[in-house]
Amino acid sequence: MNDLFKQQVFEIIKLIPSGRVTSYGAIAKAVGYPNHARHVGNALRNYDEDFPAHRVCSSSGKITANCLHDFVVKLGEEGVEVKFNKIQNFKTLFWNPLQEL
Repeated sequence: MNDLFKQQVFEIIKLIPSGRVTSYGAIAKAVGYPNHARHVGNALRNYDEDFPAHRVCSSSGKITANCLHDFVVKLGEEGVEVKFNKIQNFKTLFWNPLQEL
């Protein structure tokens, strides 16, 4: 994974509106690498505290990050309900960067 890929991933994540979520795969598609969802996840291993990484999940709406509790709290503060590690109303809250940018 190169620095340009990581920079593009971070720029898209910064654009996700509060109270909305997207998937690793949607971000990968948006930066031109549709089969690189795992690389998006790898890019998110290091980020600033105020970075909205909590708005990114799996394509099924599951939160797979190691900091699950922190993500659930942050999502809850934005009005996003999470039960059993899964975002409720995922399809309604889904933000597709290819359609909304």
